[in-house]
Amino acid sequence: MQENKMLNYIKNVLENMPKDWLNLTTHRLDIYNEELAKTDFLNQFEELFKENNSEISALTNLPTAYDYIRLGHPLSCVLEWAIANLNNTKAENVISFSSKTIPILAILRTNLLENKKTQILYTDEIASFFDAKIIREIYGYNFEMQKIEAINSVPKFDGSTIFISSTKNIFSFDDQKAIDFFINLNKDLGSILFINGKENEQYISDIQHVRRRETIAMTPSNSLLALQSLVNHNAIDTPKIDVLNNKKIVLESIKEITGTTINPLVASSGLSIQYAIMMGLIHDAQENYPEKAIKFIVPPNCYGGTNDQARRVAACLKNVEIVDLPVDGNNDMVQSIETVLTKIATEDAVPFIIAEIPTNPRVEVPNLIDLKNVLSKKRITKNGKNAIEPVFILDQTFCPNVHFLGEGEILSEVKTISYASGSKFPSGGKCTAGYCVGNDKTTRLMEKIAIHLQLCDNEATHHQMEILAEQLPSMNQRIADAYKNTREFVTFIQEKLPEAKINFVSEELANQSFTPSVFSLDLPTKGNTDAERETYKRALNLKLINLMITQIPNESKFCVSYGQLKGCYWTIPATSTQGTTKEGDKDYIVRTSVSGNLDLELHKQVFLEFVNSI
Repeated sequence: MQENKMLNYIKNVLENMPKDWLNLTTHRLDIYNEELAKTDFLNQFEELFKENNSEISALTNLPTAYDYIRLGHPLSCVLEWAIANLNNTKAENVISFSSKTIPILAILRTNLLENKKTQILYTDEIASFFDAKIIREIYGYNFEMQKIEAINSVPKFDGSTIFISSTKNIFSFDDQKAIDFFINLNKDLGSILFINGKENEQYISDIQHVRRRETIAMTPSNSLLALQSLVNHNAIDTPKIDVLNNKKIVLESIKEITGTTINPLVASSGLSIQYAIMMGLIHDAQENYPEKAIKFIVPPNCYGGTNDQARRVAACLKNVEIVDLPVDGNNDMVQSIETVLTKIATEDAVPFIIAEIPTNPRVEVPNLIDLKNVLSKKRITKNGKNAIEPVFILDQTFCPNVHFLGEGEILSEVKTISYASGSKFPSGGKCTAGYCVGNDKTTRLMEKIAIHLQLCDNEATHHQMEILAEQLPSMNQRIADAYKNTREFVTFIQEKLPEAKINFVSEELANQSFTPSVFSLDLPTKGNTDAERETYKRALNLKLINLMITQIPNESKFCVSYGQLKGCYWTIPATSTQGTTKEGDKDYIVRTSVSGNLDLELHKQVFLEFVNSI
């Protein structure tokens, strides 16, 4: 009876749900409490369920579940809540993934750090997606594997037991106490992880963190398919998509946009492709430079996901270390690279540099000729041998249209891999899929990256590819239109509030194709002490954002994104994109991203209202 009531309610919810549940990649931060991600949304959703209220107005007013859909979203939360109810457990014990492999890796990671044994049991062959040899040798994870005939023949084990099933019914889990983690797989949608037993609930936070940093939740479109199957009691009905044609369009578009010739790789998100890059480079280094230390050189205040993921990878591998690369403010990226590479050369280590151009949130571009020279420079180890040349990993999300890697371009002769987050300009905010390209010197590296992208089952979904095929061909024009609006808005702010410090590209850089549509705004402050001035400025940041989103609610949003198809997004990096960055490296400034489609005159008018109020 209760089960039917729940399924009928979900059916009504799916009929009335806000369109943004399915179509947006980023959600409002003004109704979001990161510490209560998923929980806050589901608590209020459950209240609506008790009231049998599925009105669109009530669903629209629910708090944001996660700030980015790759972390989770309303539909993945409802799916996990429904499965938990069907299996008499709590919603936090059910976690959906777009990947079939990553939930296994998440458990193995925790057990590696806890020095705990793991056995993996399965009834159907899993070798097609789970390469045990690479996972042991490259990821450093330890585990035993055993194929069993049935779930009731579970061998005793001193450690964690994972059971993997390719059952047609991904929503149901056996009541088998000897199993700690159930993983139900679906070849089209991903996987559902069920955390069994109170003693295993300590894993939840760690597993959620893996989903946050190395992969994505089951996508909104796939979560919807799963929910429809659940409430209609029928098989999962995946739509017909011209996968091969979409992939052809996407790969050719990326090559044309980037000026490269090697086939690009397309992942479920920017962090998914970054994870494949990191693990692919580690794999290559271990094969070609065995026993040598591996150094990932990372700006400490870059995008929090990049920073956090790099440090998480290093935490699992004894020969991998993170080296800070100061790039913003009074620090020059080129000089910092010179200092770091010189030191690493004396250690005869393998250097991999991850950097954003332009930097985030200060929107700075280094001298590119100097950058090429410092990356190309021949260095000598303390034993007088040639040092290992660096690989430059370029996060090009803010300016994906700039040609760095093609023949004759500035980084064509430096081993360089460039990547971009797809939730920005590539898809216009319609999906999270990201991609990477390499220049002609990285063929071997790209092959290794492809292995790890596939191993982690982090490739873009069919629906994501379909969205990219629709959006990529217009990307460069959208970049040009958005830059035009941004330049005009920045000029207006400089005129009306000259005491504010604005970080944006110069006209000279714009003439070199650096035409981002994001700028950061360091508002003027006052007070007698540093603490007073900082407190005043932080309050002023929120005052500006709240004014914009209340006066222009249809266009101005308190969101974390960039490259959207319409409107204007506002955020404070220190409390959003730099969430896991060390406190001293955070930027408590306003970051604004402008699209090519918005009422710019109205935004100017409201900003002038803000200026007059201070």
